[in-house]
Amino acid sequence: MTFEPRIIPRDQHSISRKQFSRAALDVLYGLHKAGFQAYLVGGCLRDILSGRDPKDFDVATDATPEQVNRIFKRSRIIGRRFQIVHVRFGREVIEVSTFRAMNTDDNPDKQQHHAHEETGLVLRDNTWGSIEEDALRRDFTINALYYNIADFTLHDFVGSVDDIDDRIIHLIGDPQQRYREDPVRMLRAARFAAKLDFDIAADTADPIPDMAELLLQVPPARLFDEVLKLFLSGHARQSYEQLQQLGLFAFLFPETQRALQGEQGAIWESMLLAAMDNTDARLARNKPVTPAFIYAVLLWPVIQSRLPRYLSSGLPPAQALHKAATQALNQQVKHTAIPRRFSTVMREMWELQLRLDKRAGKRADALMEHPRFRAAYDFLLLREQAGEIDPGLGDWWTRYQEQDEPGRRDMIGQLGNQGGGGKNGNRRRRRRRPRRQPDQ
Repeated sequence: MTFEPRIIPRDQHSISRKQFSRAALDVLYGLHKAGFQAYLVGGCLRDILSGRDPKDFDVATDATPEQVNRIFKRSRIIGRRFQIVHVRFGREVIEVSTFRAMNTDDNPDKQQHHAHEETGLVLRDNTWGSIEEDALRRDFTINALYYNIADFTLHDFVGSVDDIDDRIIHLIGDPQQRYREDPVRMLRAARFAAKLDFDIAADTADPIPDMAELLLQVPPARLFDEVLKLFLSGHARQSYEQLQQLGLFAFLFPETQRALQGEQGAIWESMLLAAMDNTDARLARNKPVTPAFIYAVLLWPVIQSRLPRYLSSGLPPAQALHKAATQALNQQVKHTAIPRRFSTVMREMWELQLRLDKRAGKRADALMEHPRFRAAYDFLLLREQAGEIDPGLGDWWTRYQEQDEPGRRDMIGQLGNQGGGGKNGNRRRRRRRPRRQPDQ
């Protein structure tokens, strides 16, 4: 892939400084004033040119991380594999990276700070270079545009503008080599296609199914972050469809994939897609979402596939569910990490599924006081909607929450009349034996 570098003057492109955040401008002008090159780069420019509001602003410069750190008081150098600087302005963080050099075998001076495993995976990449080199070592053409704050020109080294106009995703360089350097690029291709509604070029997409297993080399903590970007950014369903089409989902959630291919696969996929649609809808309304919920849905088919074995061994349902959940979580964290603060919430949601049908007496009110009740109730509705369980219980809880106190008491009373209230709701009370009097 060879292109003639193209510098587009201000009067020939539509990008304006008015579209940048105040923090981004402060960083750009701060670097420029200190005598360094300063460019806005990547996704924010892509989003502006494709008609979207930019959210994150990244800056590229010829200043080293140490020099950037000295210019801005509220900044810190982060990363080991890939050193960058975070400059904080209140709640906004501007990410500043130094121009990286190309990793070329014929340039030993630029090899000294690169580290590779035998597989080709890049372990460290902190060799500084020129803006042209920096553009060529970025992942996709659509992310390789540079806006120069010195003269407001747009610098296009790899045909970025054309690909944005054509709504197509091209990897820069040899796809197999670039995926070996960083297998997460395969996930990024899927995510950008989902987010932007762009097509992935054939030469970029074709190697992915055969190379998807390279994701097993990536640390689970990093893959957890990538999953959040895929499923908690407002385009979850589209991301899922891209992951399945490219053969990537099975390497993120292998046991879930097996369940999806089983007898109840259609039910599980229906439940999963409904959860993703609900998540996207909440994000569209600026409502909070948590990774615990989407992960709870993703692993529920795994738990259900393990549950019969424990139940058949004679364990009570609660204990059987606990063991199945423990095994599901232990297997999943080998692929994507799940921080304890989320796995604890997931367990509570799962365990409440066994308790939501036990509503007699004061149990319903006690359940509503549980901190995970709302999430467990939403989870129950998804199970009914997908056809995993018969409908009815979800509607009862919906009506119960809408009732005043007398109405709730009436609903509880009707449970007793109907022989409902859970498995124990109509149990006959045993007569107590007289307590034996102690010897005097």
